[in-house]
Formats: sequence, C-alpha cells, structure tokens
Amino acid sequence: MSEIDLIDNVIPRTDVVKCTARIGAEIRNIKVSADLPDQTIAAINGLVLEHKVIFFRDQGHLDDAEQERFALRFGKPSPYPEGTTPIFEIDSAGEDVEADIWHIDWSCMEAYPKMSVLRGVVIPPVGGDTMWSNTAAAYLDLPPALQRLADDLWAVHSFPGAFSRRYVEALTGPRIETEHPVVRVHPETGERTLVLGSYVRRFVGVSKYDGDRLFELFESHITAQENTVRWKWNRGDVAIWDNRATMHCATKDYGDQRRIVRRATVEGEVPVSVDGRYSVSRFKFVGRNEKTAPNEA
Repeated sequence: MSEIDLIDNVIPRTDVVKCTARIGAEIRNIKVSADLPDQTIAAINGLVLEHKVIFFRDQGHLDDAEQERFALRFGKPSPYPEGTTPIFEIDSAGEDVEADIWHIDWSCMEAYPKMSVLRGVVIPPVGGDTMWSNTAAAYLDLPPALQRLADDLWAVHSFPGAFSRRYVEALTGPRIETEHPVVRVHPETGERTLVLGSYVRRFVGVSKYDGDRLFELFESHITAQENTVRWKWNRGDVAIWDNRATMHCATKDYGDQRRIVRRATVEGEVPVSVDGRYSVSRFKFVGRNEKTAPNEA
C-alpha cells in the first residue's frame, strides 16, 4: 500500500484541511493519543511529510505524560540541552528563550530533532501565534545558479547562541557546534531543504561580510509569505512539524498576558549533503556538569 493510499484509507481527505497552498494542514476528527493504531500513526507521519506542519484542535485531554508517549510513537526522544525532562516548557512568565526568531529546533546538534510536537497550555486572548516556513519550497524557488551555490555551501551552527541567555552562566563558550550543509537531502522524501536559522554562526570558507549577505538572501526566500503558515492557538491545540523541512518562529504580540506551550522532540538523523557528505560535529553537549571536547571525526 502506498503512503497516499494509506493516508486516504485511514484519514479521509475531507478531514485534511489545507491552511495554505504550500504548507500546513488542519487534521480533523482525530483524538491524539499514544494508543492510536500503527496505521493511524503512519498516516499522521505521512501528512507531516506532505504538509510539513499539521494541526489538531481541541486536544485538551492531553497531559505531559500522554504528549510524551504520543511523540515517542514517531521515534526515540531527542537528546537536547534544555534539561532532563522530556517535555520542555516555554513560559512567557519565565526566562526568555527567544523563540521569536526564525529557527530550526536545536540545529546546532549533529543529529538535530526530526520532529517536534507542541501543545498549547495557556494561550493569551490575543496574539501569541506561531509561524512555520517550508524550506523545501524555498529551495525550489531559488534560481538554478543560487541552488548550485547553496548546494556547495556549509554553515557552522552553534550553541550558546541566539537562545542562550538562560544558559550563558552554566555554559561558557560554544558547547555545541556542528558544520551542516546549507542544503540537506531529506531522508524520507528525498527533497532538498535549506538548513539555516538563528543558530548559524558563519559560513565555512566565506568572509563574515559576504556570509551575512548570503544568510539574508537565503533567509528571505525561506520566510517569503508564500512559503509560510501562521497558526492562531487555542488552548489544547497540538502542532506537529517536520524539523528537517521547516523553520518556525513564535510571535511576541500579546503584551503582558501569559503564554505557555510545551514541546516534545523526536530524535533525528545526521544530515547528508547533496554530494553525500555527513554533517560534522565539532563540539558535543555531554551534560551540564561535564566538560566538552572537540570531536575530530
């Protein structure tokens, strides 16, 4: 059975409502649960690959434990430096994690998460939307000459970086640093996707002056309106996105109202460039109280 047939046989196409032509779909009439049949989980995964980010309304039955169990139906938990708990809380009343800039979740890691599952817990009455962009569509929009340039470029992604304020005292200097291809080949769809975002520190072999302009050029294609979708949260909503084919950005337009979302991440693969080379880790996270060392592999 093909992936399309599987989706159609398990989740009716009438229950898949596209948000835009290029990215995003709301999936209706499904109660998200870790106990869903294997075929339904496979169909949901297929919809994530197709639409890049999918949304479920009215999932107020979920708690942290069930959200974690559901996320683990798609793979192993992703190791990340946010702490030891599998669910990471982003609370506007807490320390600022600066999610309001375009990023790929933990792209500074060698095998950054392949998928994220985000749940709305406390939603302000106005504002607080999240935006996603389709990095595969952005690549296809590049003129052929810029595609060839992007295919050859590599970038250093590092942490501490744009999200690091709450960790600066505990982690002094780059504790995670990876060289990624600017274009990776998606391991499930074969698409070419752009790998950029706020963790990028520099391009390999390119001056800072030229690198800054290249970054702005490629990011402008990624965040072009036609490649983006904006989701207005309600309490209990769930969003699932392919972290290998999207970037995302929260909005801080809700004043002093409180906003809480909780996220689970699924372990990803080491990216592969168009010419078959793997990303290279230079510094790896090994724990808050342990030392890190360069990885020369």
